[in-house]
Amino acid sequence: MTCGTRGESRLRSGPDIVPQLRVWGPNTLMSVVVFDENHVGLFAKLHASWSLVRRFVVERPLIVMKNFVQSVGGAGRSLVTARPRRRALPERLAFLQRFSPKSMALKIISGVVGVAMVGGGAYGATNWVVGLASSSSGEGQSASVTNLTITASASAPSNLLYPGGTGDVVLTITNPNAFPVTITAVLLPTNTTYAGGFTNAGLTTAQTGCSTSTSDVIWNYSSATSGSSHTLTTPITVGPSGNANNPITVTLTNDASMTTSAPAACEATYFSMPSLIGVTATGGAATVTGTPLTDSWTS
Repeated sequence: MTCGTRGESRLRSGPDIVPQLRVWGPNTLMSVVVFDENHVGLFAKLHASWSLVRRFVVERPLIVMKNFVQSVGGAGRSLVTARPRRRALPERLAFLQRFSPKSMALKIISGVVGVAMVGGGAYGATNWVVGLASSSSGEGQSASVTNLTITASASAPSNLLYPGGTGDVVLTITNPNAFPVTITAVLLPTNTTYAGGFTNAGLTTAQTGCSTSTSDVIWNYSSATSGSSHTLTTPITVGPSGNANNPITVTLTNDASMTTSAPAACEATYFSMPSLIGVTATGGAATVTGTPLTDSWTS
């Protein structure tokens, strides 16, 4: 086979000779790689490829450097022209001597091998299917329920009481629970249960002559039945414990009433309204009501 006017190639093979292709030129003898039809494992391919890389990346640069040193160190000295000694490959790896290490064919083969390794690794990982043991579960726990607390607030109401009239009630609702609580109605005591009178907003000093027996101050719309239910105009949602709107202050508009029988001693007096019998409320996720809040029941 002729490679041009300046070089010659010949292919030799035999039962004891590794198939190889050598190309002679005027200045160099180039070793190339040959692939035959024998199938070899991936490890063998990689091992042979590494041998070629070592030969052309490590050994040849050393010879070039040695030539350079000799040319600088002394004129007239002969340069090293020997090429690196190539190790003989086993017969089953003879196919690795057909392509040049710099050839496109070897680059393509190396890329295919790399892709095959990456793909094989990913495929192997996805084939490790892991199931779930029967009765697999977890543990949860519900919160406990604690009653709300409603107390009188020292804030001054806008609408004041007088005999035969109604006035505002200001109170504070505290929710000790870990979840919001929504109040939709209140349960009132009877209309014969009176508020107690005090001389100060802190409700610490009792007002003489204006007691729970004589004040005639009651919850508006209360009846002769204890625990009558009265629906709020707007439901009140108190935030969970630690929330900014817990406790929450509520002004109940015109929900206190003073009968015409109220004594003169109850003039300019602060009242502690009778205790509520209860509330209609539910706990659970809800939008917390902001403050200040005005609400009421109208019947």
